[in-house]
Amino acid sequence: MKRLLSIELQKIWLSRSSRILSIAYFFILSFIALIASIKFNIGSFQLHIADQGIFNFPYIWHFNTYIAAILKFFLAIVIVSMMANEYSYGTLKQNLIDGMSKQEFVLSKFLTVVVFAAASTVFVFVMSLILGYSFSSYTEFSIVFSDLEYLLAYFIKLLGFFSFCLFLGILVKKSAFAIGFLFVWSIIEGISKGILKFEVFPEGKTADTILQFFPLESMGNLIVEPFSRLSVIKNIQTAIGGAGNGKDYSVHFTSILIVLAWTAIFIFLSYKLLKKRDL
Repeated sequence: MKRLLSIELQKIWLSRSSRILSIAYFFILSFIALIASIKFNIGSFQLHIADQGIFNFPYIWHFNTYIAAILKFFLAIVIVSMMANEYSYGTLKQNLIDGMSKQEFVLSKFLTVVVFAAASTVFVFVMSLILGYSFSSYTEFSIVFSDLEYLLAYFIKLLGFFSFCLFLGILVKKSAFAIGFLFVWSIIEGISKGILKFEVFPEGKTADTILQFFPLESMGNLIVEPFSRLSVIKNIQTAIGGAGNGKDYSVHFTSILIVLAWTAIFIFLSYKLLKKRDL
């Protein structure tokens, strides 16, 4: 496995566009720290974002993983391009001629996906620790390392999403079309969500029960938006007569299993597609 991973990482590093995008991704991830310097002046009222508790432990694990997950599209382009380049430059056929089996080829791509997801998770973990210890009002050990399940959810989310991108790269062959298909699929899921929630099942939770099994929706369910947890948002809700939204922000084991199942499906379909395709 080490040999397979080494081959893939060399391909990515030798590709100028993939190398730049990978470096840019981690560089942009570090921009989360700049949120601490954002200030809003509304008349005599000054709002300093860092003072609103977004970098407090353990809330920071929820906030940072949610924001970082939005940037996953940068690496998605790398994953799709990685597969498209195999067809464009003929390296896929050359690897098979050199003795690599199709199973090993798909495994090498999946290992790369795992490395990208793991590296991103470690990066967010270290960055969150630095920001947390710099701005958090709570630095007790038991508080700092609570709610780490958001990091696990973040890793699983990237793993599932990148596996989907890998499958699209093998399916479509061209990176631009694969990325386009990804956006089209997200639109299809969005339209389906609207129809199910407002037309078919306007009452109850039946729509949500069905939607949780959609690929992108299941990945989105791993980390729920964290903004409504902020005290300033809760104070606004109270001021306008609200009683809180009652939203469940926890990471559910069921959501993790669904995304892992989709990950396995995408990798299996990638192998089956490559196995049947005449290269």
